[in-house]
Amino acid sequence: MGRKPAASEGLRYLVEKGIEVVVVVAPIEDEKIFWKDRLVDTARYYGIPVVTDEDLYSYIDGKSVPKSDLDLRGIDLVISFLFWRRIRKPLIELGKIGCINFHPAPLPDFRGLGGYNFAIYERLHYWGVSAHFVEESIDTGDIIRVCKFEINPDEETAYSLEQKSQRFLIDLFKEVIDELCEKGNLPRTPQRGGRYISKQDFEKLRKIQPEDAIEDILRKIRAFWYPPYPGASIEIRGREFTLIDEKLLKEIGEKYHS
Repeated sequence: MGRKPAASEGLRYLVEKGIEVVVVVAPIEDEKIFWKDRLVDTARYYGIPVVTDEDLYSYIDGKSVPKSDLDLRGIDLVISFLFWRRIRKPLIELGKIGCINFHPAPLPDFRGLGGYNFAIYERLHYWGVSAHFVEESIDTGDIIRVCKFEINPDEETAYSLEQKSQRFLIDLFKEVIDELCEKGNLPRTPQRGGRYISKQDFEKLRKIQPEDAIEDILRKIRAFWYPPYPGASIEIRGREFTLIDEKLLKEIGEKYHS
């Protein structure tokens, strides 16, 4: 289950190891996807059926018949790789081993969304990625493994930190899959403490307020820079405008002309 390029690389890794992938859950048509390495295309290349999550829930519940020769019996493992929707109980319990998720933030420190943004805004000097078992509540399941690495919050943007994290996440994916194939099980450590970032928290931080200090505005600009999505923004006469500062503009210009 996923959609981003790293999920495509993960799928290729599974197939190349000889692991049978019964079905892939991904957006089949999504105008918001602007990258080229789509999970749906990788699945089709290998001849693996692709369905939406709602279709899959319907198949599991017996409310509809699969459109292809899809056999969901004997599933060992359900994998979520940056899947953006909440995973519900019928799917969580489908695999004999369980359902595991690869999360682009260190757990239990950052559950939910917006981790990249808050890491940069709060000037953290580390970041991380996690593998954990899925529960009905978001990002609360037992931790399998967490990989942390150093970052410079004054040089990162949301986009650059995501790109960096993807490499660590795919490495973690391979390590977990290799360990599962070798040992037949995975370690589990219950989560304690941590924080959850909601959509409301994300949007509140993203908006520039008239009383914000210049330093806060500059941090927000870097923390939410991820074109083509709206960045740190200010509202004028009912319209929202994304801001960029001279330092970031120069960095982008240097990359564009290199």
